[in-house]
Amino acid sequence: MSDASVRFRRLAWRTVIGKSPRSVAGQVFLLQVALVVLLVLGAVLALFLQSKRDTTAEAKRRSIAVAEAFAHAPGLVQTLQGPDPSRVLQPLTERARKSAGVDFIVVMDTHGIRYTHPMPSRIGKRFVGTIEPSLAGKVYTESVHGPLGHEVQATVPVDDSRGRVVGLVSAGLKVKHVTSELNRQLPIILAAGCGALLVSTSGTALVGRRLRRQTHSLAPDEMTRMYEHHDTVLHSVREGVLIIGADGRLLLVNDEARRLLELPADAEGRNVRELPGLEPATAGLLVSGRPASDEVHFAKGRLLAVNQRPTDGAGGPGGTVVTLRDSTELQAVSGRAEAARERLELLYDAGLSVGTTLDVVRTADELARVAVPRFADFVTVDLADAVLHGEEPAPTATEMRRVAVRGIGDDHPLYEQGRLIDFLPSTPQARGYDAGRSELVTDLAGAEGWRAQDPERTRQILEYGIHSLIAAPIRARGVVLGMANFWRSKREPFDDEELSLAEELVARAAVSIDNARRYTREHALAVTLQRSLLPRALPEQSALDVGYRYLPAQSGVSGDWFDVIPLPGGRVALAVGDVVGHGLHAAATMGRLRTAVHNFSTLDLPPDELLQHLDDLVGRIDQDEACPETAGEIVGATCLYAIYDPVTRRCVMARAGHPAPALVRPDGSVTFPDLPAGPPLGLGGLPFRTAELELDEDSQLVLYTDGLIEDRRRDLDEGMEMLRRALAGHPGRSPEETCGAVLEQLLPERPKDDVALLVARTRVLPADRVADWDVPRDPAAVSGMRGAVSAKLDEWGLSELGFGMELVLSELITNAIRYGSDPVHVRLIHDRTLICEVADGSSTSPHLRYAATTDEGGRGLFLVSQLSERWGTRYTPHGKVIWAELTVPDLGALLGE
Repeated sequence: MSDASVRFRRLAWRTVIGKSPRSVAGQVFLLQVALVVLLVLGAVLALFLQSKRDTTAEAKRRSIAVAEAFAHAPGLVQTLQGPDPSRVLQPLTERARKSAGVDFIVVMDTHGIRYTHPMPSRIGKRFVGTIEPSLAGKVYTESVHGPLGHEVQATVPVDDSRGRVVGLVSAGLKVKHVTSELNRQLPIILAAGCGALLVSTSGTALVGRRLRRQTHSLAPDEMTRMYEHHDTVLHSVREGVLIIGADGRLLLVNDEARRLLELPADAEGRNVRELPGLEPATAGLLVSGRPASDEVHFAKGRLLAVNQRPTDGAGGPGGTVVTLRDSTELQAVSGRAEAARERLELLYDAGLSVGTTLDVVRTADELARVAVPRFADFVTVDLADAVLHGEEPAPTATEMRRVAVRGIGDDHPLYEQGRLIDFLPSTPQARGYDAGRSELVTDLAGAEGWRAQDPERTRQILEYGIHSLIAAPIRARGVVLGMANFWRSKREPFDDEELSLAEELVARAAVSIDNARRYTREHALAVTLQRSLLPRALPEQSALDVGYRYLPAQSGVSGDWFDVIPLPGGRVALAVGDVVGHGLHAAATMGRLRTAVHNFSTLDLPPDELLQHLDDLVGRIDQDEACPETAGEIVGATCLYAIYDPVTRRCVMARAGHPAPALVRPDGSVTFPDLPAGPPLGLGGLPFRTAELELDEDSQLVLYTDGLIEDRRRDLDEGMEMLRRALAGHPGRSPEETCGAVLEQLLPERPKDDVALLVARTRVLPADRVADWDVPRDPAAVSGMRGAVSAKLDEWGLSELGFGMELVLSELITNAIRYGSDPVHVRLIHDRTLICEVADGSSTSPHLRYAATTDEGGRGLFLVSQLSERWGTRYTPHGKVIWAELTVPDLGALLGE
């Protein structure tokens, strides 16, 4: 190697030696800084943990002391058992809280409902925390995020004189209010850490200077080893390296550069322009000294990428360093790499844009959209017609529906979107569908099987210029759902590599299409289930003219329901409810609640008692379905139940967390009755209250679920006002017309939540269809009542029912006189059936039994059940009513019409 090369190496290694100790000093510096920082952080962390433990312990101690003191306060038990604990306890707890230095003292019942709270708006709501240990008689402390923030609270029981827990007292305070030592000690720790960091930095700087001075001279064996490594690396790299001096002489060349340029052995030390065989353009670049980055030069049959940089940028000697890289093969594959890049981009874009929705047609259109014009000039997607309905596809390519058509032009002669196609077995589509593999047709003009499908249309397709086709099956989970057809007219025909790309593209879309198909099927099943649980037809009754609407949500199913239930005495019950949540669980729960309402209504319970039974049922559902898989899923529901009597025009209703109904008067005015708001079903512990209204004839009672008035884009009050405007000013509108008008004005688009709407127009039973008698408690009065009833039946034209009604009436009146109490009252109602009601002041209920052959009595109610269509008992605030219904004969049938 020449002297110039040796001098260059020595210069280069002196530069490396000069920089290396600085790197060692920097590592030592970073190590010491890291150690100091870790020590400081450790000290701060230990202090923080100690302070946190102390503050938590102090907060718990104070909370327990205050809670136990208040729980054992004299008179607390009597106050909790009083009529209004909140009025008495709220000012006491506030004074105790301020004097004790805590943030809150909450007194609650055994269900966790607050009687007191520093924020009065929280009174009556459920306590945030765990109360089960305290209900068992224990003192329980915990840390929660409550209405006041991060709190430490203690809950203690309040025992009565017999040791029973009659209430709970919780006291607590926010952790940040407890005095901590951290605020006083943290500045000291940080100052000490900063001082240590400063001292270590100074020491590290001194060590670095000493290392730099000591590593300027190296031992001979170390210098020899470094030179050996230098030669090994320089001559082993697979890139050519040249060093050219400022005068244009070649100072250094490695083995790879000598091979690429075919330089002679004595090339080093010679001027670059004198080197034999070097292209003038390449030689001119090497002696110019200008920077170059990947300039391509032709040399000795190779394409060389040349990079050149000057060496005097950091104060070194003048000259340049040149690297050479053989890019002959790279240029050959660059075209294929660009094509591969475009294909990868296409697949990536397909992954982002295909399958954005769970709609089968939309997903197929997204597949066609992403492939035109980047891959094909035209794309058509054909799916089995059953797939569009969520069903399994047919085994053959018949009844294929064209669901997507995309292309570079709209004047193409391909089958239009929506067409139902039966592909012949000879077509590529049918072969691909049956075999489950793609078909490549590079020349459609010579494909006789394809042309046999529709000779006239295929001729138009060829004349249009379409010449090549890929028919790829849309296959997911082992099932072929349809075919994706890629057509070309302006570019080269498809090849085998593009066939693989088409298969990959379709495979990505197939999963999304199958998911959309499965969703369509599941959604249809869920909607079918929900609709099967709703009333299919309204029962016949004379009290109300009813119209209704049910609209499912955009996705999923919900638990909205409504019902119209005929009751004894010509009365009708209306029910509207909503189960919290969506899905099959909500729909199934809705079916259970609707069935329960039907069962409870047969007992003829008042609305408040019926809601109380429903509340207990929802609570039992929560307990029965409690499992790890449904943790946190608590069943909640709302309901409104109303009973309308067409004889008295009275409507009694109660609600459990449900929106209040709207009342449209006969003059067209709209009001929202002041109906007491009960808690939602499932909370338990709180009573439900009823409201009674007297409705004029032709009034409209509008019941609905919250999906009608609630929306993210508007307030609840705004929704109520919109409902009022939709109902007002149309007194003559029928219930069906009212339903249509309300939905049109409040829900112009498909709702995001289920909506149930029930509109009932009131009717009144004419006074001449009702007869009343007060009966003295004398057995002799029974015969007189039989005569009065017979006369009334003759007046109504129901003489043929006289014998049966006299037997039923005699038995019911006799029972009321013998076993009941005053007053005894008889009412006869001529409606769709003939209704006989006997009321008395007793709450005892008669029971049907079957008398033995030797018994002298006990057959009266058996005769009543045999003679009447149905009979039963309902309780009133003043006693009970025993009623029986007899079927009114069809007058037309009797006359032979």
